[in-house]
Amino acid sequence: MNLLPDYQLFVYGSLRRGFHHAAYEYIRRYFDFVCDARVHGLLFDMGEFPAAVPAETDATIVGELYRIREIDELDWALGQLDDYEGVNPEENEPLLYRRDKTTVLLPDGTKTTAWIYWFNGDITGKPIIASGDVLKYVSGN
Repeated sequence: MNLLPDYQLFVYGSLRRGFHHAAYEYIRRYFDFVCDARVHGLLFDMGEFPAAVPAETDATIVGELYRIREIDELDWALGQLDDYEGVNPEENEPLLYRRDKTTVLLPDGTKTTAWIYWFNGDITGKPIIASGDVLKYVSGN
């Protein structure tokens, strides 16, 4: 698999295919699906959205790996996603997510690197999504 880490994105919530969220159409327009994948971390139920936080545990978060279709569109495409995720909040609004690079675990056992949106807020008292898979969690499986 010819992977280009700087041009990849890992998604685990509303940007996944199975959510059928309007924001996924944006992903589909600018990114190509690479494969299902996982990252080390914990996933929390924040009520209206999931929150992923990095963790030095064996726990993993289930998601999808994407690669930008046109490399010269990466900065613009990530800028649009930054706006969606609240990476650049308006004055007096909290920074809910931060975009960072993370190690992605591929189904064949290899690893790559991709951008991810980690939650930057307070998870105190929020239920953990033990499966690490928000799609299974919301469907009750």
